[in-house]
Amino acid sequence: MSFPSRDDLIDFIYDEARMLDEGRFSEWLELWMPEGIYWMPLDYKQTDPDCVTSLLYEDQFMLRLRVERLNGARTFSQKPKSRCHHVIQRPFVDVMDAEANRYVTNTSMHYVETRLDDQFLLAITATHELCVEGGKIRIANKRVDLLNSDAAFGNIQLLP
Repeated sequence: MSFPSRDDLIDFIYDEARMLDEGRFSEWLELWMPEGIYWMPLDYKQTDPDCVTSLLYEDQFMLRLRVERLNGARTFSQKPKSRCHHVIQRPFVDVMDAEANRYVTNTSMHYVETRLDDQFLLAITATHELCVEGGKIRIANKRVDLLNSDAAFGNIQLLP
């Protein structure tokens, strides 16, 4: 793949959501560039992840630890395992810059996470910064903004 089409980028976002819903976390981790960051700001419209607290700000090391925990047989807080479901709107492709190898999508979605009798719903917007590496679309960075980021939350176990 030299230059992805708009449909290729949109299909990638749907494929990522399906991987997460199906618990294919190791496969999901392979979608990432080595220097990629998964960011979930604490404040609405937050612009600084370094000097302002975030809900998540995870590099590859932290994402790998999270995936190892989710896949681990001895993770007692995940017995039974949490499950999730993404209901996504058709993603917008905001940037298609083949020369710079930079593609940006914006996706509104509802994210449901459940474990035992507990279930919660989050309304989120995910912004993916994508690139093409080795002939495949990869995640350079992902930002997940919670609509009600100022609310009190329990533990988010999986990956919105």
